Amino acid sequence: MRKKKLLVTRHFPEDVLVRARRDYDCNLNEEDVVWPYEELLNRAKGMDAILCSSSNEFTSETFSALPKSIKIIATFSAGHEHINLAAAKSAGIMITNTPDAVTNSTADIAIFLLLASARRAREAQELVTEGKWTGWTPTQLLGIEPRGRRLGILGMGRIGQAVAQKAKAFGLLIHYHNRKRLHAEKEDGAIFHETIEELLKVSDFLSIHCQLTPETKKIINHQTIKYLPEKAVIINTSRGGVIDDDSLIQAIKSGKVVAAGLDVFDHEPSINKNYLPLKNVFLLPHIGSATTDCRNAMGFQALDNIDAFFRGESPKDRLV
Repeated sequence: MRKKKLLVTRHFPEDVLVRARRDYDCNLNEEDVVWPYEELLNRAKGMDAILCSSSNEFTSETFSALPKSIKIIATFSAGHEHINLAAAKSAGIMITNTPDAVTNSTADIAIFLLLASARRAREAQELVTEGKWTGWTPTQLLGIEPRGRRLGILGMGRIGQAVAQKAKAFGLLIHYHNRKRLHAEKEDGAIFHETIEELLKVSDFLSIHCQLTPETKKIINHQTIKYLPEKAVIINTSRGGVIDDDSLIQAIKSGKVVAAGLDVFDHEPSINKNYLPLKNVFLLPHIGSATTDCRNAMGFQALDNIDAFFRGESPKDRLV
C-alpha cells in the first residue's frame, strides 16, 4: 500500500520530521519560510494531508482552492484562529490541533513572566549588561512580593489550571473567570468570578489564558483596565489580540499598571514600538512552547491525529 502524501509547511524539530518521513511521503519545507498563498496551493497538489503551524493562514478562500485530495490538516499549535473552521467543515476537511502538549511549558513561561515583571528583571539585567551597576544599595530596584497577593486567571483551561498550581508555590491566592465554573476538584480552592469585571477587581496579578475569539478580542482595554487594583501586573501568554495595546501602554505610563510581561503580540512578529522604551515591560518572542520536549510532543501529537484519521478512527484532538 502506498504511503499517504503529507505536505509539511514548516521545518519542525528533527525527531518530528524523522517520524513524518518514516510514515509518509513528505513534501518538506527545508527553507522554513512561510509560503505565500499560491505556493501553498501549488505544493498541496496531490497531497493527502497537511501538517501546518500557526504561521499558515487557512481562510475560506484557501479552502475553496485547496485540492480535493486534502482530507485532513493537523496544526502544530493549540490555537486555531489561523484556520477558518467553518470553511474547513464546508470543504469536508478535518482539522486537529495539539492542546495537551503545550500546557506545562506555556505555564512555566507565564510564571517566569510574572516573576520577571514583579522583580523588575529587565531593568536589573540592563543595569548589569550596560555597565551601569555601581553596587548594592538598600532601595535599589525594589519589586513586588507575590506571596499573599491575588492572581487573577482569565481562562481556566489546561494552561490556566497549570499556572494556578505552579503559582500556589509562590504563595499567590488564586481567583479566576471562565466561561463555565470548574468542578470543585479542578478549582482546587480557586475562587470563581462570574464576570471579567469582578475578576479584575481582585487581580493584583492578571494572567491571561483565554482563546482569541470575537468575544475576547481586545478584552483588556481602556474600560476593563479601570477595574484593576492600582499597580497591577499583567501577564499574557495566550494571544496578543486579547489586549488593546494602546490602552495597556497608556495604563503602564500612568502607573495604573505597574508592570507587564508579554510573550505574544497583536500582529506579531510586528510589535507596537511604544512598548520598547518601557523598562517595566518584559518582552519575549512567543517562546511559551519553546522547549525541545514540548515541540517534539506537539509534532508527535499532530502526527498521532493524522495517523488516527488514516486508520479510519476519529482523532483525539479533532476540531471539525
